[in-house]
This record gives sequence, C-alpha cells and structure tokens, in this order.
Amino acid sequence: MSFDSEDTGAAPAPAAKQHISWSDSYTKANTAIKALASIVRYVPASLSSSETPAFSLLHDSEIAAQISDLLRQPDSSAGDNNLCRWLYDTFHSSEPDLHLVVLRFLPIIAGVYLSRVALHKPLAGFEAILLALYAHETVARNGHAVTVTIPDLSHSSIYHETKQTTRTSSTELALAVISSSLEPYTNVRSTKRARIVGVALELFYSKISQIPLQSKLDFCDFCKIWAGEKGCDPSETSKSGKNIKLITENGENEENTAPAGSSISKEEKKKGRIILSRELLQPTLRILGHCMMANHQNKELQEAARAACRCLYTRALHDISPKDILATGSLLRLAKLAEDSAGNEIDYTEITFTNKITL
Repeated sequence: MSFDSEDTGAAPAPAAKQHISWSDSYTKANTAIKALASIVRYVPASLSSSETPAFSLLHDSEIAAQISDLLRQPDSSAGDNNLCRWLYDTFHSSEPDLHLVVLRFLPIIAGVYLSRVALHKPLAGFEAILLALYAHETVARNGHAVTVTIPDLSHSSIYHETKQTTRTSSTELALAVISSSLEPYTNVRSTKRARIVGVALELFYSKISQIPLQSKLDFCDFCKIWAGEKGCDPSETSKSGKNIKLITENGENEENTAPAGSSISKEEKKKGRIILSRELLQPTLRILGHCMMANHQNKELQEAARAACRCLYTRALHDISPKDILATGSLLRLAKLAEDSAGNEIDYTEITFTNKITL
C-alpha cells in the first residue's frame, strides 16, 4: 500500500461547515477504533462501549503511548506503513474529534519527519499526513491570509493633543499578516517543506486548548532536538534518567539514557538539528507561548516550554539571527512577566545563557 499524489492532495471539508449527527459521529469513531485494533497491540474495550468513542480515543493514554512508540520506529514514515494510512484516513473523516486524534500526534510526526529528512529515508507516509493537514487548511482559508489589524502608529492617538493637521484617515488600521495565503500542493518539495509543516503546526495551535497534555510535552521535547547541540540549555536539568530513542544515521532506533543535566541527550540533539526557518519558528513560538502563559496551565508543561524556548534562544544566539533572538528573548520575558503578575513563586532572576546575557 502506498499513498499517491492525487490521494494526498484531497482535503476534507472544514468541520465547522458540516452538520454531523451523533449516530454518524459514533459510527465513524467506532470504525476508526476497529481499524486501529489491527495496528496496535491492545485496544481497551471501554473505547467502543463509550458514548463518545472519539473523545475517549483522544484522551486514552495507553493507546497514545502505543501509537507514539510506533511513530518512532525506523520504518514508521514509509508510504506503505499501516499506521500512517490509518492516521491519513482518520483525518479525512468529517468527525472533529477524530481530527483532534490525528493532531494529537502531529508533534511526533513533524519532529521525526524533520529529523529524518537529511537521512534520505522513505517519508511518503508522514508526507501524506502533513499534506492532508495542509490541504485542510487551504480549503478552510479559502485563499485568504490570516491577518490581524493594529493601530497605525504614524497617526496621533485620540487621547493626546497634537499640533499636526488631523488626517481623514486617522482611524486607519494597519494590516499585519500572521500567515500568508496558501497554494495547493500535491507533493512535498524541499523548498516548500517548511511551509507545509509550519501550516500543520498552525492548525495544531488553533486547536491546542483541546489537545492532551502529553502531546504538548512531546512538542517541547522536539523543540529542544530541533535546536540541536548548539541550542543546549545549560540551565536545563533532568528529573529522571529516562530512556530516549535516538534516530541514528542508519535509520535504527537505539536506547540511550539521558545524561545528568539534560532531559534530551546530546547525541539526539546533534542528529535532530534542523534549519529553523521563519515558517517553522513562528508557529513554534506561538505554541510555546500558549504552553507557558495560558491560564491554569500545567506546571510541568510550563517548565518544559520554558526550557524549549531557552534552547531556541541559545540556538538563535549561536546562529547570530537578530530576528530570532528578539522573538525568543521577548517570549521569555513575556513568560516571566506573566509569572510575576500571577504571583508565581518560581525564581527567574537567574535565567542566564551561555553568552552571559540574563533575561
């Protein structure tokens, strides 16, 4: 079984425009669960008996662990991989909760995919899923860019006196483009790879409040890997010597215990380092910003997101990228202000980086 270009280019209609009955939703979710049973080792009977099987599937930690492990296998990204086919078919259902099930695994899909690109391994399976997410966003945006309006600072504020002649356009708003309009793609070219993955991350961000905690923690871990060895955060400490699966040059996974002082091994950071283009970094920082500053956010997630952002900041310093330094540094400052305003007791006064710059 393989994914062809015509198949991957098709996009499910945006869920918001469809009216799905409870029975249809229930049937589609159970069909997906039955198909998954032939792929993973074990599917709890409680999933099929649930009144909301799609929601239960989304939040089942045992199923999530099995799928996550399979996605990290050496052959997981091949075009004939059964799990990739299941994720692809599941996303093409019109059930919003099943869409979330696929998005829940996007951090691992994108993380492993981008880390394997340089290894020249088969990636058709992952690319089919990423193209499905991209196509969904293309249809949903209907040719429009994602924008926000901000006041034009060249005009005087209505709250201040000025001697300037009042212009008729004094209330004009400046348009800022958050994400440019999308062109349809039926395959992943090297020049468009970052854009396609970035748009998938934008979709993930738009649903992040509904995504389970572990998925966000996975994303933070891959941010550290993407930052690479030069993005290693010296202040990051490991709470346990947990095993980490490395993606070796020959495509094999090997177990490695994280050394003291780092939750991600130096070897994994070295092999997983990627080019952090603007298309990838922007949605990445939005996701990390949510993980750090959303109301009532999990403490573990906040710490993981701060560590990931510090790694990206250190990487930006190493690359001497002023825009990236400003973006990551500003996000760390905002997180600090948010914690201070919330009266959090975490001490940020000693957030020091390798170049002795303290935020």
